[in-house]
Amino acid sequence: MKELVKISGLTLRFYTYEGVVLALDNLDLGIDQRETLGLVGETGCGKTMTALSILRLIPPPGKIECGSILFNADGGSEAVDLLKISEAEIRSIRGSRIAMIFQEPGAALNPVFTIGDQIAEVILLHRREEVVRQALKTVSRLLDGETGPVKSLLKPAWAVESKLYYAMVKNPGAVLPRIVGRIPLMRRLLWRINDEANRIVVRTLKEVEIPDAERVARQHPHQLSGGMKQRCVIAMALSCQPRFLIADEPTTSLDVTVQAQILELLRRLKVERESSILYITHDLAVAAEICDRIGVMYAGSMCELAGTADMFAAPQHPYTRALLAAVPKPGEEPHSIPGFIPAPLNLPSGCRFHPRCDVRGEMCAREAPPLREVQPGHFVACHVCQGGSSASSG
Repeated sequence: MKELVKISGLTLRFYTYEGVVLALDNLDLGIDQRETLGLVGETGCGKTMTALSILRLIPPPGKIECGSILFNADGGSEAVDLLKISEAEIRSIRGSRIAMIFQEPGAALNPVFTIGDQIAEVILLHRREEVVRQALKTVSRLLDGETGPVKSLLKPAWAVESKLYYAMVKNPGAVLPRIVGRIPLMRRLLWRINDEANRIVVRTLKEVEIPDAERVARQHPHQLSGGMKQRCVIAMALSCQPRFLIADEPTTSLDVTVQAQILELLRRLKVERESSILYITHDLAVAAEICDRIGVMYAGSMCELAGTADMFAAPQHPYTRALLAAVPKPGEEPHSIPGFIPAPLNLPSGCRFHPRCDVRGEMCAREAPPLREVQPGHFVACHVCQGGSSASSG
């Protein structure tokens, strides 16, 4: 199966007044077409920064210093490096071919605009030509239809409207439609564009199983529950039918019942649209439920990457084993991971996990282990697992 996204040697640093923070350290990651890949790990390990790096939305003072992010946008042999294309090109990809579901839907939605207006804005930005063509078809049907007293009066306006739409289809950068759109009285000639966009909005809201989608499209975010807002955010992300969807802990603030509904919705939409998903979560149970493969991150680096069944049946990295042991199980006491997460300004040398590892060897403190394939499809970054050092604990 071809890779949709391939991240190689990605290094991200934040230059703060206190010092330099190494957020991502030589990260390698591949996401196949029609695959759901989960990223798990403790808070601050770099999961969200990985997602924001793909979209080139790193906030200042962050800087991607090296690496590449290849995106196979059209499913062919040619892939573009998202870190090398222009700002205009990456803006055309964001929201259309790559979309993101943010962690907190209440913060992702603008409180002063209706749900319909916010989703329509995305549609008019990335699918404007499609919307204008549909509006032109509608006006053409009206002009070619039967005439009557009322229609005869409206035909001159329809004719002008048709010419404007045709100009926009033939030349998206035409000046005349822009001028008309800025004149309040003339702007009404282009009302059909917004009407067609609103139809797509309602259809998209229905696809994410929102009841009474027409009413919800007219409401503001504060009028909706947490689960409904999350569905609206998912609808916004899916409105342009992206090939790659990034879901950053989309079910964290939801109750268990709604969480299960959202997971089932994502699974169904992935199959129907043949898209890929990067699913970021703290919850190993959620990752086991929805993901085809799981990557475990720690302190900005990838510890282990494997198929979901292999990851839970035979974890290799000491950190992965510690995470699974910390999950509460009926009749068992959960085991906490000793030590503390390293400070971002003072990361340990060598393997980032070695101060907390109970099987560390001499090489672990000196040299960072590379991510190597220990079994078919199972990658581990550990000297002990790879036989690179003795398993003596220090």
